[in-house]
Amino acid sequence: MDKFETELWYTEKQTPNHGITTRINRTLHHEKSEYQSIDVMETRQFGNMLVLDGMVMTTDKDEFVYHEMITHVAMNTHPEPKNVLVVGGGDGGAIREILKHPTVETATLVEIDGRVIEVSKQFFPEIAGRLDDPRVQVRVEDGIKHIREHQNAYDVILVDSTEPIGPAVGLFQKPFYQGIYDALREDGIMVAQTESPWFNRDLIRQVFRDISDIFPITRLYTASIPTYPSGLWSFTIGSKKFDPVEVDESKLPHLDTRYYRPEMHKALFQLPQFVQELIEK
Repeated sequence: MDKFETELWYTEKQTPNHGITTRINRTLHHEKSEYQSIDVMETRQFGNMLVLDGMVMTTDKDEFVYHEMITHVAMNTHPEPKNVLVVGGGDGGAIREILKHPTVETATLVEIDGRVIEVSKQFFPEIAGRLDDPRVQVRVEDGIKHIREHQNAYDVILVDSTEPIGPAVGLFQKPFYQGIYDALREDGIMVAQTESPWFNRDLIRQVFRDISDIFPITRLYTASIPTYPSGLWSFTIGSKKFDPVEVDESKLPHLDTRYYRPEMHKALFQLPQFVQELIEK
């Protein structure tokens, strides 16, 4: 490298004392929508990167981990998911994964910020490319309100939210989980992304407690996502009837995935001891 070449780096401050930094070539897009700041950066390591209010949401290179893991654990636990809802998830990645299941009749995306959807279609076509599928219903509206108005409507609900700040705060509260319970059919399943076991321990404890107060079956599982805080990420599943650890892995389909596979389904719930302690009463 020429000694006079300028290096551009983006840093997400994940806590007051810790952050993640990556080298970028340029900023491809910047705007302030009605709800948040939306940025797309071209990085050297991870391809295009979507940033909302200064927080990394997804990248070209590692997005498949998050989107597969928030989707297929629940979808493979439910024996016949037909009607599926994603709250948040405006990048379209969870919808893409849902549509890999042949039983799906409708996949509804409820995203409060329509600009996230449009920006994702422009800069992340591999992620958002299935939003035009005829089975998909895209609704730009408040997910909490949608849940409240649709009782006994869904087989699986995925809460693909940003961090619990701004418009996403209500997506981490007990009344919302009760609303999800009511919006699910009698054998329904929900999954919520629940942040980092290193940096969000109190949140994980509280969410797990709230969901377990409502759902008869509650489980926590994790995945490795390099651009998220600490690289270790958690998901909390609440189920009315079907226990994900009792699934017969030999009967699960092999889908077009790069991280999740049937043989690892049950193992996902074997947690490191320090994570297990977060959910023990």
